[in-house]
Amino acid sequence: MRTELLPFDPPAVARAAALLRGKRLVAFPTETVYGLGARADESEAVRRIFEAKGRPATNPLIVHVAGVAEARALALDFPPAAERLAELFWPGPLTLVVTRRPGAVADEVAAGGPTVALRVPAAPVARALLEACRVPVAAPSANRTTSLSPTTAEHVLKSLGGRIPLVLDGGPCRHGIESTIVDVSRSPLVLLRPGAVSLDELRRHVDIVDPGAITVPLDERAPSPGTSARHYAPRAALVVVPPDDALAEIASRRARRLVTGAVLRAPGALLEPPVEILPADPEGYASALYAALHRLDDAGCDSVVVEAPPAGPAWAAVHDRLRRASAA
Repeated sequence: MRTELLPFDPPAVARAAALLRGKRLVAFPTETVYGLGARADESEAVRRIFEAKGRPATNPLIVHVAGVAEARALALDFPPAAERLAELFWPGPLTLVVTRRPGAVADEVAAGGPTVALRVPAAPVARALLEACRVPVAAPSANRTTSLSPTTAEHVLKSLGGRIPLVLDGGPCRHGIESTIVDVSRSPLVLLRPGAVSLDELRRHVDIVDPGAITVPLDERAPSPGTSARHYAPRAALVVVPPDDALAEIASRRARRLVTGAVLRAPGALLEPPVEILPADPEGYASALYAALHRLDDAGCDSVVVEAPPAGPAWAAVHDRLRRASAA
């Protein structure tokens, strides 16, 4: 299969919408990462997502919709907490898990479970596509399962080129890290995945429990995407070390003739490439992380040493992604 790459414009959106309505796959940018979309109300289309990604059928998908009314139509119950969070954070990088309305989405979207994950994206390409196709769109990250999430169209082609018909190119993603996922079908609410909306931001408005890192075996139904032990991982072996140990660890690996890349928050003295220096603030770091790891993979690194970011709630999503990316 030849994969088309089309820049974002009205004809490209119209073509992508026609493919989605016809049960085909389209990769497109959201404000978090690029998603691999299929119409969520058709099992045949949804199964193509799992096939293209090599994704276990036990791992549910996020459904993207154009607005709150469309989200309510897919939910058996859209409780007051969901209304409150939708009002505050939609369109945006927050996913709400609700009890699903029977028959509203394909069973495969929910991995056969009673809930469905819903989001209203903010990115102009995603919004234009949803308005044009007028169907709910299931869209996990547009990459092979467990591998690095894509934040550019080129990343999508590297992972899924030849496996999908079309990639809409809307440039780099703004946040560069996946959405926060909150289960609003329970009381109190439960954080299922940290992401671009911080736990502190959520707690200003709702009562929410953070159970810590959720890890689910591949043969069990996951409560949400992003809960596999190994996920978001580069080809290179990734190790996270304390800041004071980073330069010594890099030197040790290079002395063993391993092609070793580095991800640092400040320049290392006389450190030879490949090196990625990421922003010191959590939002900037998150937006740059996946692209940096893609570049280090492209440089042929055998291993990547990451200087551990600071602790604290603002860094929770980054730590979650690094922990899963470094899992053996």
